[in-house]
Amino acid sequence: MKFLAPLAFALTATAGMALADNHAKTVVDIAIGSPDHTTLVAAVQAAGLVETLQGEGPFTVFAPTNAAFEKLPAGTVDGLLKPEAKDQLTKTLTCHVVPAKAMAADVANIATVGGCEFTAKAEGDKVMIEDGQGNMATVTAVDLAAGNGVVHVIDTVLLPAN
Repeated sequence: MKFLAPLAFALTATAGMALADNHAKTVVDIAIGSPDHTTLVAAVQAAGLVETLQGEGPFTVFAPTNAAFEKLPAGTVDGLLKPEAKDQLTKTLTCHVVPAKAMAADVANIATVGGCEFTAKAEGDKVMIEDGQGNMATVTAVDLAAGNGVVHVIDTVLLPAN
């Protein structure tokens, strides 16, 4: 299944993130520049993934908002940010990264760096991603292009199977 171009345009046009020329920025720079992604940035830093995601890529990042992280059970984020949980945090974050540049029109079945497999589908005027555990993320902004890939904003943290 492919995203519908009009839907992708509508989501991009209503995105809360600035859509200036991002081709000189990395996917990390896009997240850093968004006030809605401070938790994601802190998590990427704690996992030691900044340098990797600032690399050549290409990467597609499904970027959960701060509100997405707030949906997790109390204490989950604090627990993941502890040094002893670095492996679990890395697994969770890499389940949001695809090792290719996938624009919205190209996304259907998603295989991530972290070994997670998700399915994207259109439900009415929304694009949803299912993580296989019953969690459904709504894509709220698509095709935020960076020099080393693309970012799609989601409203739910996708969780690995184990």
